[in-house]
Amino acid sequence: MKLTFLGTGTSMGVPVAGGFGPRFSGRDPRNQRYRCSAWIQSADRSLVIDAGPEFRLQTLRAGIRRIDALMITHEHTDHIAGLDDLRAYNYAQKKPIPVYTTQRTEEAIRHRFSYMFSPDKTPGSVDLDFRPFNEPVHEGDCTIVPLPVKHGGMEVMGFRVNDISYITDVNHIPDETAEKIRGSEILVMSGLRWSPPHPTHYTIPQAMEVSEKLDVGQTYLIHMSPFVDHEEVSKRLPSRVKLAFDQLEVSV
Repeated sequence: MKLTFLGTGTSMGVPVAGGFGPRFSGRDPRNQRYRCSAWIQSADRSLVIDAGPEFRLQTLRAGIRRIDALMITHEHTDHIAGLDDLRAYNYAQKKPIPVYTTQRTEEAIRHRFSYMFSPDKTPGSVDLDFRPFNEPVHEGDCTIVPLPVKHGGMEVMGFRVNDISYITDVNHIPDETAEKIRGSEILVMSGLRWSPPHPTHYTIPQAMEVSEKLDVGQTYLIHMSPFVDHEEVSKRLPSRVKLAFDQLEVSV
């Protein structure tokens, strides 16, 4: 299996619109971060996690030609704003795209993108097939296990796909979910910044501590703010924890 990081930045992206934030981000291309999304390829499946504002650009630079299923973590704009870009895949594949997410997120998407789902659905708009996702499901040679976590007071859905566990926007992992993650070869998890603490996201030191407790092979941090300089922060991390960056590819 191969995991491609399509985006690794916070909800505002990095650098931030208007040029706000630190100025170091232009020195290193690894500090240019689209909103979080990922692409998992197995022998017979092409799976995508989240479709944010830069989704069209992400698919073009990664070369995604097929999407067999979409997994959506939650309904915040930085994770669903690019859903309309899935139209091209509907046209090419000539069928709806299966979607795995929570009932709450499905309802939010149906409300915010009503033109896709209303009785007078706009011709040619995205065709999505929401499927129940309370238990593990199988997509070809991939087993997808739900990993509910907390993002402040909000439940966010993570996903374990075979030996890859992916969690974003998290500041608490329930014990039951932790057991489902344990032993993964790769864990992807948000690490917003080094400090100070944040009410809805793990800091990088907190994510490092969680990673050690979960007994996983390699952890990659995502959802980094403009205040995380890739080169400087990487020097402070143990070998089992790395900062991901856009277009990084890792294999299992």
